[in-house]
Amino acid sequence: MSRSKSWTFPKWGEYNSERDPVSVRMCDYDGCNKPGEYPAPKAPDSDDKWHFCQSHVAEFNKNWNYFNGLSREEALKRAQEEMRKASGYRGSSAYMSSGEAYGKEARRSDALEILDLEEGATEKEIKSSYRSLAKRFHPDTNLGDAESEIKFQQVKTAYEVLTSK
Repeated sequence: MSRSKSWTFPKWGEYNSERDPVSVRMCDYDGCNKPGEYPAPKAPDSDDKWHFCQSHVAEFNKNWNYFNGLSREEALKRAQEEMRKASGYRGSSAYMSSGEAYGKEARRSDALEILDLEEGATEKEIKSSYRSLAKRFHPDTNLGDAESEIKFQQVKTAYEVLTSK
């Protein structure tokens, strides 16, 4: 015969009920005693995670820099790889299934903002703005400038969004 896990007096649980102890992970922030319910990455290329309480994960996220410790060239390469992966996802049916009409309008709105255009811009205005910005941010005219290369990719994508039917 086995004894109940709660057989002493006073009886805190229901009679004839068994409950296993619950394991709670604590916040990884030094000195915090709250449950660590929110995972946060330890490093960009690692599957290891910190576990923080809500207030500490917010602080961590505010100070997180995905490109920390990388050279400009490494940061640019990683940003381009992330954009390549994201564009592959955007072309998949999974992206469209989350509200195709909203997605198209949101992308169009973002594209107009990137090209510094107003709603209702003509094809001629779109093309003119694209050419001007593409010239300004083209990698050949801004050698080694990672920010210009990223901006050029944004301009190019915005033009594609606005000219595709």
